[in-house]
Amino acid sequence: MDTPTARASADKAADQRSSDQRSWRALGVLLTAGFMTLLDTSIVNVALPSIERGLGAAEAELSWVVSGYALSFGLVLVPAGRLGDLYGRREVFLGGLALFTLASVACGLAPGATWLVVFRLLQGAAAGMVSPQVSGLIQQMFQGPLRARAFGRLGSVVGISTAVGPLAGGLLIGGFGAEHGWRAVFFVNLPIGVAAFAAALRLLPRTERAGRGRTGFDLVGVVLLGTGVVAIMLPLVQEQQWAGRGKWLLIPAGVALLAGFWGWERRASRQSARGRAPLVDLRLFGLRSFSLGALLGLAYFSGFTTLFFVYTLFLQNGHGLSALQAGLAATPVAVGSAGAAAAGGRLVVRHGRRLVAYGLVGVALGLAGTMAVVQFVPGRAVALVAAVPLLLAGVGSGLVISPNTTLTLSKVPVSLGGSASGVLQTGQRIGSAAGIAMVSAVFFAHVANHDDWGRALQLGLLTALAFVLLALAVAVADVRGERREAPPD
Repeated sequence: MDTPTARASADKAADQRSSDQRSWRALGVLLTAGFMTLLDTSIVNVALPSIERGLGAAEAELSWVVSGYALSFGLVLVPAGRLGDLYGRREVFLGGLALFTLASVACGLAPGATWLVVFRLLQGAAAGMVSPQVSGLIQQMFQGPLRARAFGRLGSVVGISTAVGPLAGGLLIGGFGAEHGWRAVFFVNLPIGVAAFAAALRLLPRTERAGRGRTGFDLVGVVLLGTGVVAIMLPLVQEQQWAGRGKWLLIPAGVALLAGFWGWERRASRQSARGRAPLVDLRLFGLRSFSLGALLGLAYFSGFTTLFFVYTLFLQNGHGLSALQAGLAATPVAVGSAGAAAAGGRLVVRHGRRLVAYGLVGVALGLAGTMAVVQFVPGRAVALVAAVPLLLAGVGSGLVISPNTTLTLSKVPVSLGGSASGVLQTGQRIGSAAGIAMVSAVFFAHVANHDDWGRALQLGLLTALAFVLLALAVAVADVRGERREAPPD
């Protein structure tokens, strides 16, 4: 019977379906932007020889093309996340996406190596503006199991973008030529960025700004955190270029600055009742799920992201494979990660941090299996046989990244979602830089002393495995903590 109550219920259900469809379309826009920003962390690696030929770039300038992006990316994450929380994630996302697209075009048009470095720094800062808004908007738009599924798709994007970067770069350079193909690596962001911006204007939700009634942005906190992060990351990203041991003094200086930042934020938090807004609400670290999840992410990214760096070097320099061939050899990781991350988004609700622990075991076995393949398989056949353990490592990674993000942010208030995501991702960026510095030091030292690329890769992967096992220890500690807190049956 068609009653007013029945019609109202049907209209409400239709409105809910329309809202859900809009949220999933908006998620597609967020994932597209996230894919672009993360892809640019790895796609440029295989373009360095092309940049060297096209611009006559020196080794130090080539290093800054890669490390400058990572440095400015990591530096901006927390302040940008807080800006999104205070003044609107949609607005900060749109501004960051526009700046990233323009900076990409500027990189492609760069007349010289110095200009390319400057534009890469700007591009990295824009990526740092976009990235925390993606996680913050996912928290805002989705709840419960749907949020886990959304983070699962984000995890797939993280895994794919990291792994396919060398392959995409190799294809573009092969298509546009060795001398100018590197420009296409940046120009490809223009049509994607413009389309994503237009869709974001239409689909992303507007939100009430938390910044109303606040007396201002925490500029002192920004300076302390920024200088601390730079002091820690700079010697790590420049480890190969800066000779001498004096550079390592920057790390304790950075730790001291971060300690000062912690003290300042405690003071700002006590004044928050009077309208002051701390850059990072330290109550976040009182949440076990957040503090252990952030630590796990730091340790994991220190280990796993180094795999692509040393493995592609091993294949290209040790066995003479082209950039495209080396990129293809790394695709099993992307395939495994993409599939497992989608499944992980559904399974994490049921299994919690145990799922992350299982994933870390898979990554550890995959790294160990790759080391064994290098030991026993001769010549170029290693790239084919290693596809099996690399697929396992990819599956494990898919069960780590997105489920860990979901669990780490699960108890964070939506109003702090952007800054929490910024803290989480800053740890990941620092972890990646530290891992690459340590693993590459082991890798290159063995190559220099023994000219044995296979053994160098094994030692590098062994170092990476140590970080993965540290992340596993953190996951196990969290699982045990959950059991102690669980109410008795």
